[in-house]
Amino acid sequence: MNVVVIYLLLLKATVTSFAGMGSLPQIRQDFVETYHLVSADALSEAVLVGRATPGPMGAYVVAVGYLGGGVPGAVAGWLALVTPAFAALPLLVTVQRWLHLPRVRSLVDAVVIAGATLLVPAGLGLAYDATTQLLALIR
Repeated sequence: MNVVVIYLLLLKATVTSFAGMGSLPQIRQDFVETYHLVSADALSEAVLVGRATPGPMGAYVVAVGYLGGGVPGAVAGWLALVTPAFAALPLLVTVQRWLHLPRVRSLVDAVVIAGATLLVPAGLGLAYDATTQLLALIR
C-alpha cells in the first residue's frame, strides 16, 4: 500500500484519539478489517512491542506502520504519531482562553469520555485474540 495512505490512516487514528491506546480501535478497523494490511495477530504483536519499549504509550503506531509498509511505513507511523502534538499546540492555546466557560469544559470532558469508550471494543478484540493464541499455544 502507498505510504501516504498509511500515513493518512494512522493520522486519522491518532487525531481522533486522546490517549495512547485510544487510536487502537480505528487502527484495528482500518488495518485489520477494512484493508487487510495487518493480521489481528500482527496487530497484537505491534501493541506488545509498543508497550514493551520505552517512550509514549502510542508508540505501537510506528510498529503498525512498519508491518503495513516496511521502513517507509514506520516513518509514516512516526510522523502520524507526532503530527497531532504539533498541530494541537495552537489549539490548546485557544481552548485555554475559553476553558473557564462551562460549555467548553463540558465539551472537553465529553470528548475525553468518548475516547475512553472507544477503548472497550478494541480491548475486547485484543483479549479475544490473546485468548485464542494462548489456547492454540497450550494445545
